[in-house]
Amino acid sequence: MNMEQTEAFAPGNISCMFKIIPHRDPTKMHSLGMGFTVKEGAVVTVSEDNQTTVLFNSSEICFPTVVSIVQKLTPQPMRVEIVSPLPLGCGFGLSGASALATAYAVNELLELGRSEEQLAMTAHVAEVENLTGLGDVCAQYHGGCLVKLQEGHPLAAERLPVPEQPVYYRYFGPIQTKEVLRDAEQKERINRAADAALRGIEELMKSNSNSINFNECIKISKSFALNSGLLRDRRVQHVIQEIENENGYASMIMLGNAVFSTQPFEGAKETMLSIQKGRVL
Repeated sequence: MNMEQTEAFAPGNISCMFKIIPHRDPTKMHSLGMGFTVKEGAVVTVSEDNQTTVLFNSSEICFPTVVSIVQKLTPQPMRVEIVSPLPLGCGFGLSGASALATAYAVNELLELGRSEEQLAMTAHVAEVENLTGLGDVCAQYHGGCLVKLQEGHPLAAERLPVPEQPVYYRYFGPIQTKEVLRDAEQKERINRAADAALRGIEELMKSNSNSINFNECIKISKSFALNSGLLRDRRVQHVIQEIENENGYASMIMLGNAVFSTQPFEGAKETMLSIQKGRVL
């Protein structure tokens, strides 16, 4: 058995708002929106094996998105070890981070010669096909606070002039992305709310070309969370209200029953808005 291994990293991504762009072709289906990558993410180690297995923080798990990355890139079975301090299924884009880092690591280990853009598209398609995400891979491929406004181009994004800074979050429980993506009425409501929110972000960009106050983005994200009907969890509502009562800014992480804010609050963990992108280690 070959003991060689390669490591790659991709950052977690917090989505603040999203619009679903449906398409039969998974290279054209994606999301528009705004979000930011954080300093923590997924570190993936790959090595050749006699069957493909995926481990998350040392426990073997069923992770179809990652398995399909391996299958798209090589007939060779791989052992994929993912290590992350962030929770799975909670709106941190960990599925996308794991997919992108796996693609980068497999490409490096097997010397496949694919470009980062090709690998990012492979990861994006795996996410779409497995209904685990629509826009995280794009953010993780670029890194930073990003807005996506170009329909039909899943990897197109523009970096907003928002400085790296501490962000605080608290997680209560998962929202199944699959369920939301299947509900036609819910999708329509999300997209209407997203159109308004993205207009707000474009206005911000026009009036602040050098530097954008991140709290202004959070304010728009919060109105998206309300107008889309996604902000339903009582605990999330309560925490946002408490932060606002102290003149802070907070919103809901898309998609998870979780809160993020630029100010510390009870029960919160600290991370950093970071401009680092996915890469081979």
